Amino acid sequence: MSISTRDLDPAFKGAGQKAGLEIWRIENFNPVPIPQSSYGKFFTGDSYVILKTTGTKSGALLHDIHYWLGKDTSQDEAGVAAIKTVELDAALGGRAVQYREVQGHETEKFLSYFKPCIIPQEGGAASGFKHVEAEEHKTRLFVCRGKHVVNVKEVPFARSSLSHDDIFILDTDSKIFQFNGSNSSIQERAKALEVVQYIKDTYHDGKCDIAAVEDGRLMSDSDTGEFWGFFGGFAPLPRKTVNDDDKPADSHPPKLMCVEAGKAEPIEADSLTRELLDTTKCYIIDCGLELFAWMGRNSSLDERKSASGTAEELVSGTGRSKSYITRVIEGFETVMFKSKFDSWPQTTNVAHAEDGRSKVAERLKRQGLDVKGLLKTEPEKEEPEAYIDCTGNLRVWRVNGQEKVLLPASDQSKFYSGDCYIFQYSYPGEDREDHLIGTWIGNNSVEEDRASALSMAGKMVESMKFIPCLARIYEGSEPIQFQYILQSFIVYKGGFSDAYKNYIVEKEIPDETYNEEGVALFRIQGSGPENMQAIQTESVASSLNSAYCYILHDGPTVFSWSGSFTTADDQELVERMLDLIKPDLQCKLQKEGTESEKFWEILGGKTEYPSKKIVKDAENDPHLFSCDFSKAELKVKEIYNFSQDDLMTEDIFILDIHSEIFVWVGQQFDPKNRLQALTIGEKFLEHDFLQEKVSSVAPIYVVMEDSEPPFFTRFFKWESAKSAMLGNSFQRKLTIVKNGGTTPLDKPKRRASVSSGGRSSSLPEKSQRSRSVSVNPDRARVRGRSPAFTALTANFENPKDRNLSTPPPMVTKLYPKSMSPDSIKQAPKAAAIAQLTSTFEQPPSARDSLIPRSLRDASKSSNNKNEQEEDSMNSRIESLTIQEDVKGGEAEDDESLPVYPYDRVNTESEDPATDIDVTKREAYLSVEEFKEKLGMAKNEFYKLPKWKQNKLKMAVQLF
Repeated sequence: MSISTRDLDPAFKGAGQKAGLEIWRIENFNPVPIPQSSYGKFFTGDSYVILKTTGTKSGALLHDIHYWLGKDTSQDEAGVAAIKTVELDAALGGRAVQYREVQGHETEKFLSYFKPCIIPQEGGAASGFKHVEAEEHKTRLFVCRGKHVVNVKEVPFARSSLSHDDIFILDTDSKIFQFNGSNSSIQERAKALEVVQYIKDTYHDGKCDIAAVEDGRLMSDSDTGEFWGFFGGFAPLPRKTVNDDDKPADSHPPKLMCVEAGKAEPIEADSLTRELLDTTKCYIIDCGLELFAWMGRNSSLDERKSASGTAEELVSGTGRSKSYITRVIEGFETVMFKSKFDSWPQTTNVAHAEDGRSKVAERLKRQGLDVKGLLKTEPEKEEPEAYIDCTGNLRVWRVNGQEKVLLPASDQSKFYSGDCYIFQYSYPGEDREDHLIGTWIGNNSVEEDRASALSMAGKMVESMKFIPCLARIYEGSEPIQFQYILQSFIVYKGGFSDAYKNYIVEKEIPDETYNEEGVALFRIQGSGPENMQAIQTESVASSLNSAYCYILHDGPTVFSWSGSFTTADDQELVERMLDLIKPDLQCKLQKEGTESEKFWEILGGKTEYPSKKIVKDAENDPHLFSCDFSKAELKVKEIYNFSQDDLMTEDIFILDIHSEIFVWVGQQFDPKNRLQALTIGEKFLEHDFLQEKVSSVAPIYVVMEDSEPPFFTRFFKWESAKSAMLGNSFQRKLTIVKNGGTTPLDKPKRRASVSSGGRSSSLPEKSQRSRSVSVNPDRARVRGRSPAFTALTANFENPKDRNLSTPPPMVTKLYPKSMSPDSIKQAPKAAAIAQLTSTFEQPPSARDSLIPRSLRDASKSSNNKNEQEEDSMNSRIESLTIQEDVKGGEAEDDESLPVYPYDRVNTESEDPATDIDVTKREAYLSVEEFKEKLGMAKNEFYKLPKWKQNKLKMAVQLF
C-alpha cells in the first residue's frame, strides 16, 4: 500500500503514540481535535473520529478506530468521517480495527469508553462548544437499555413513553426519579443508577435528591406519588407500540462480495473459507445486522477508501440503520470476523506485518511526522509477584481412591506425577482468615484419582460455605501463587495411589516411582529462594538444556550440572535444592563442556540437547466475560473496559488472563448452580472464545464474592466494602447513589487496597513474604526467617542432614558463650522456647532488635489486662512444652495429669471437666490434639491481639 503526504491529514500528526482516547470532530469536511474536557460530549448534528490506543504488557500499542455519526449529521460529513478513519489507520501502520457507530445503536465497546453513558446534545458544529447562558432547568425523560453498558436515549416527556419493559429516568429540577419497569432485570436497574449519578453530577452539580419508583407499586410511598404527579396522576400504562428502534434487526447467512471499481460483486461459493480472500483486494461480508469490510495488506489506500464507501452505501438504504460496519486488515481480523467463515487457519502468514509497520513509520518520519509511538517498545522486565500473603499455613493430602491421606510437613511440597493432591492454604486476611483450597493433578495420574480429587476439594469448599477460593491445577501449569506457597516444590516420577498402581499393573507399564537409591535427573527452575522447583525428568542426556541447572544422582553419587546460559542465581537454587534431595552427600559440580565420563555414563551416553529456556504462557491483558450456562451450553459476552462495578452479584463472570482464568460467582447466583462453576471454567477453556490457543489445562480459580483473593482483585481498582454490601445489585447501587456516589463502610474492609500501576493489591512487604516457619522446621536451609528464629530452629536440626557445602548456622548470638557445644546440642526445647519468649520481656532496646515495629507498637498500646493475659499464655505454653521435654522430646501425654478431649476443657463445654486447673486448660490435652484443635478454634484465636497470635503460632510450630 503506497502512502504519500497528500494522503494523510495534518490533524493526525502524532496520533496514537500513547495509551488513551483521542477525538476529532468533522468541521468543514476536515478533522479537528477537540479538547479532553469535551470528551464524551457529542452533538447530534456532527460526525466524529475516535481513536482508542491501548498499551499491552509486551510494550506494543493496539488501536481501535471508531467514527460516530449523529442522527442529524449530513451524508457528506458521514462520508468524510468514514474516509478519515482509513487515513488514520494508514498513519498508524495499517492494522487498526475500524468501527462505524450510529447514534442510538453504538457498539458496547464504544460505549465502554464513556462510562456510564453518553447523552448526545442537540446542535452541531455551528452552535456546539459555545458558552451557553444558564437557563431554567428543563424536565427531561430518558429511556435506559443495557445490562453491562447503558444506551441512553431522550424520549418525549409523556406517559405514552413509559413501558413495563424498560427503565426510565425522569430528570426534574430538584429530584431525579428512576422508574423500573416490571419486566426489567435487576442488573439493568443497577446500571441505570449509574446514569442517575452521572445526571446528578453533570446537570445538578451533585446537589439533588434521588428516588427509585417501582412499576406496579402504585401510591405506596411519597416518591411514587410525586413521580406520577408529573404525569397528571397514576393511570395504567398504555400498550407499548413497536417502533423501528424496537424491531429486531434482520440477520442472514454471510454473503461474500469483492469490491472492484467502487462496486460490490457477489462471489459464489459453497462455503466461506480463508482461501477466497486475495491479499491484493478488498471484500465485504454482509450478514444483515453486521457488515465486515476486509482489506488485503497489499491493497492500495484508494481501494480501501472505495471499499469503505461501498459498505456505507449498502447500509444507507431503508431498514439498515442499525447495521454495524467493522473494517479489518488482513492478519489482524477480529474473532467475530473469523467466526463467519466455515474454516479459518489458526495462523496466517503475515510475517511482513511488523516489517510493514516499521517501513510505514520510516516513511512518515521522512515526511516530517513524529513516529515515536508507532514502533513497538521493549517490555519492562518484572519480577514475578505472588499477590498473596505467604505467611500462612499449608496442609496437603494425597488422594487415594475416595480417601485423602494427610502428608507430614516434611513431605507437603513433594509431589508425584502419578498422583493427585488436595491442598488447603490458610493465610491472614483483613478481618478473618482467608483460604485457598485446590487440587494438583499429576500428568500421569489416572481418571479415577482426578475425579475423586476434584469432588473432595469441592466438598471441602462447600462445607466451608463456599468461602474459600477453589483452584484446579495441572502439573506443568502451576501458577505463581502455588509456587510461592510451596516455596520448594519437587515433582517425582511415579506414584503411590492404589488406582495408579492398579493401572500400571493392568497396562503392564514399568513402575518408574522415584527411588532415592537409583538414578534420577532433576531440572532446577524458579526465580528465587521463595519460588524454586525440582522436576524429575528422563535420566538421559537429551533431557538436559543449556538454559537450566540439573541435579543427577545414582545412589550415593551426586552431580550438579550448570548449563552455559545459567546464572549464579540459578546455581544457588541448585545448592538449596540439594539440601532437600541429597542433604547428606557431597556433590560434584559439572559445568557444560567440562563433564566427566562418569556423568555421561550415568545418563547413558552423550547426545544432543536443546539450549532454549522453557517459557510458560505470559500473562496477557485481562478480558472479562459474563456467562450464561444453560443446558450444558456456555454462552459468553465480553465486557470492555471493565471495573469492579461490572461484577453483578446475581451473575457469574470469567476473568481471562490467558495463562489462567478466574470464575467469579456472585453471592446471589443460584446456589444450586454454584457447583457448576468449575465446569463453566473448563467449558470456557475448551471453546477458547478469544482464539488465543489457551491450554485446556490452564489453572482455574473459582472465586466467591466477598472472598476475593488479592491475586484476583489486583486486576481491578478494588473496594472491599462493595463486595461486602448486602442486597442485590440494584439495592447496593441505590445505597451508593444516595450516599453521594461513595460506598458506605457498613463493616471494615477485609483487606487493604494498595494501588500499583493502576491495579490493586494487598501484598505484604517482600521481606515479610515467607512461610518457612509453617512449612517444615526440620529443613536444613531456613529462608526468610529472622536471625533470632533461625538460630532457635537450628537447635532442632541434625547436622548430618545438611549439604556439606552449606555452613552451619551461627548460634552464638542466642546462647551464652560459656555453653559448650555438647550442652547446646542437648538443650531441651523448653529452654529454647523460654529463651525466645523471654525476649518479649526484655527492655525496648533489646526487644526492638527482634520484633517488627508494627508488633512493638501493638505491644506498647496494650493495657494491663493484655499484659496479664500474655504472661498467662506464656506460662501455659512453657508448661505444656516442659511436659513434652520430660518425656525426652517424644509427643506423649503427661502421666502426672489426666488427659481430656478438647470438648471437655473448652470454656463453652456442655460437660466440662471439674478436676482441672482452669488457668492452664491446654495442659490436659494431648500434644497432638492441642496442635490440631488450636487451628480449629479459629473464632477464639482471632479474637486475640495480633501480637499474641504471633507468639502462640511461633511456639506451637516448634512442637
